[in-house]
Amino acid sequence: MTTQKAGSVVFENIRKNYGAVTVIPDLSFTIEPGTLVTLLGPSGCGKTTTLRMLAGLEHPSAGRVFIGGKDVTMLPANERDVSMVFQSYALFPHMNSLDNVAYGLEASGLSRKEAREKAEDGLSLVGLAGMGHRLPAELSGGQQQRVAVARALVLEPQVLLLDEPLSNLDARLRRKVRTDIRELQQRLGFTAVYVTHDQDEALAVSDRIIVMKEGRIAQAGAPRELYEMPASSFIADFMGEANVIACEVIDVAGGEARVRIGKLEQRVPARNARPGAASLAVRPGSITVAEGQGTGLAGRVLHSAYLGGHVEYEMETEVGTLFIVDHAVDRTLPAGADATLGFKTRGIALIEH
Repeated sequence: MTTQKAGSVVFENIRKNYGAVTVIPDLSFTIEPGTLVTLLGPSGCGKTTTLRMLAGLEHPSAGRVFIGGKDVTMLPANERDVSMVFQSYALFPHMNSLDNVAYGLEASGLSRKEAREKAEDGLSLVGLAGMGHRLPAELSGGQQQRVAVARALVLEPQVLLLDEPLSNLDARLRRKVRTDIRELQQRLGFTAVYVTHDQDEALAVSDRIIVMKEGRIAQAGAPRELYEMPASSFIADFMGEANVIACEVIDVAGGEARVRIGKLEQRVPARNARPGAASLAVRPGSITVAEGQGTGLAGRVLHSAYLGGHVEYEMETEVGTLFIVDHAVDRTLPAGADATLGFKTRGIALIEH
């Protein structure tokens, strides 16, 4: 399989209406060749509609779609150089794995011999060499998903589309298969557009993440950027749990803002902050816990739970109730205990107020 066909994707001022209802008001983004970009968001945010417009299964009401520099806005699905991996796998139950992978190749005009040779290569590519004789019912869920990926990859599309590809797998298998997909994408260098509502999945596989809300882009960027520097309380909460805390920006200098949280002062990246009222997004693992009263933010334990690798706390403070994940598992503070809280330098960010 070659990698030279990896294509770019451009959405240019796309709008999508269903009758009088507008589900995508105005959407523009670019996906560079050879990258894996995830469309992430809650149900109803427009991510699946966006993927279907890219696949040619839906057409936009306005705007243009480009794949590899070619305007494909009104082209049907079979005339676009894309392949799709569906949530349901969509394997033919009466065909063995080899025939399932070869089906699209034969339909595109290859001889049965050539198609089966390519299909065998495709199965090897996804770690299923020697299993071409098995029917889908004789494969595990993860193996069926790999067959679906192989079937899409052997067509050597410019863009591979993955629609909630792991949602039918259990948690442990989901981690394994998402690692397989990411390793394949990096090794072969194809362009992939991945749709999911699972934040951990998006963080694990993506070069970039586009978080959508109500048909618009709420924030786009690298996984670390979105997690550590959320632009809004919606992003902070959606990309993993976060405590949103009211604070005051005292001053800004050298790219840093000095903020006051209760009686505690902290320096954080400025992010165009100005002095005055603001909000901080603080990850649960970015709060330090010390037993007793000391210099810092005073807290009182409302609830604690030992979970093996960490302790979870709910603590009452002067800036509200905070959820904390503490990896110091040698002790667990009981309900009612006093504690002193501090903040680490990572996982704390100013967000729009």
